[in-house]
Amino acid sequence: MTDTPELEALRTKAEEEDAAYNALLSALDALAAFPLPVEQLPDLPAQKERMNALWETPARPPGSGLAGAFRTRAWDALAPALERQQEFNATLVQLLNGQLDASARLDARLRDLVAALVRFLQRVLPVIDARDRHSSALSTTRAELILEAFDRRQEALSRRLGGLIALRDRIESLSEETRAVAAALRANAPQPAVAAQAVRAAEGAAYVAFENRFRGPVEEVRERLADYVPLFEGRAPVVDLGCGRGEFLTLLSEAGIEAHGVEANPHLVRAGTERGLDIVEGDLLAFLEEQADGSLGGVFAAQVAEHLDPPALLALLRHSHRVLRPGGCLVLETVNPRSAFAFLETFNRDLSHEKPLHPDTLSFLATAEGFSDVRIEMRNPLDAAARLQPVPAQDLPPRTAGILNENIERLNAFLYGPQDYALVAHR
Repeated sequence: MTDTPELEALRTKAEEEDAAYNALLSALDALAAFPLPVEQLPDLPAQKERMNALWETPARPPGSGLAGAFRTRAWDALAPALERQQEFNATLVQLLNGQLDASARLDARLRDLVAALVRFLQRVLPVIDARDRHSSALSTTRAELILEAFDRRQEALSRRLGGLIALRDRIESLSEETRAVAAALRANAPQPAVAAQAVRAAEGAAYVAFENRFRGPVEEVRERLADYVPLFEGRAPVVDLGCGRGEFLTLLSEAGIEAHGVEANPHLVRAGTERGLDIVEGDLLAFLEEQADGSLGGVFAAQVAEHLDPPALLALLRHSHRVLRPGGCLVLETVNPRSAFAFLETFNRDLSHEKPLHPDTLSFLATAEGFSDVRIEMRNPLDAAARLQPVPAQDLPPRTAGILNENIERLNAFLYGPQDYALVAHR
């Protein structure tokens, strides 16, 4: 995910502050290592003792003999000056002693101060980190509480929406029953026919509601089927077996290709014919049996083959091969059972599905019935966000990341493969 300019600016500022903090800490570490004067001058204590020993003037010499009398007279003459010198020396020594002691105490306190400051700064960052983690934990907790409350509200809304959708489906089914009865009355049909038509409409309308819910909107289905149109260009007429709501018939009509539909659901037949589509109501196998040999250029059926039992499926392939002229095209789209997601979420949802059809099985059966150029096309892939995501290569050693991503791709192919496939074969 790309950072926003604001987030990028905050990250840059944080990096600058971290660099400044580390530089300050390094400078203080360097200052804390300065030597004290007593460490720089190892002879200073001895020199101080020597100075204290030498500041006093010598005692008055004895006066015996001529020489002694001379020394005594000279001492007495110099005594006043010597006394002043002795007083000066004493004062100077006391001053130096006090200065040296005070300087030593100050240096020691200064070193202690710098060391304490370094220790303080070393504790600042962990404290800030702990507070940030605490704030982050609180934010996460608040976010989780908000999400939990949101989930509860979403669940409640989903229940309400589910009720509304069920009500909509029921209303749609009842509306179709009402329209079927009204149509029978307008046609002056006998009462038993009206009742039979109402029952059929009720059954058909319920399945239409099911399709509307789970197969998807008309425009979405049109988009998925549009790629099949070029396969039938120059191959009119084309029949769409189990044409449903008529999405593919509309696409063929828009492309100028003559096409007819066969549908067993009366609700869908009436809806399609009201839109101008050529749809007949009936069984698709019965329709194929009635067609002359080589009379069609194309046979198409989407999401129909899985509704047939094996004998009906074989009959569909046999009659399709018979009614197609040389070069004609057969396209059968069905659920892909090799995708676990499609099998569990699509195939198993529809109670009218007979059994899943493996691509190899359907391809073999078509070849056995005489079709040539038989191929399988995978259709309707899942969105990438729904699949397992690869491991970022930079987070692991290259070989490990490669093996993991290869296994993830295999799992994706098995679990989240394309939801449908199409058999494309030619006469």
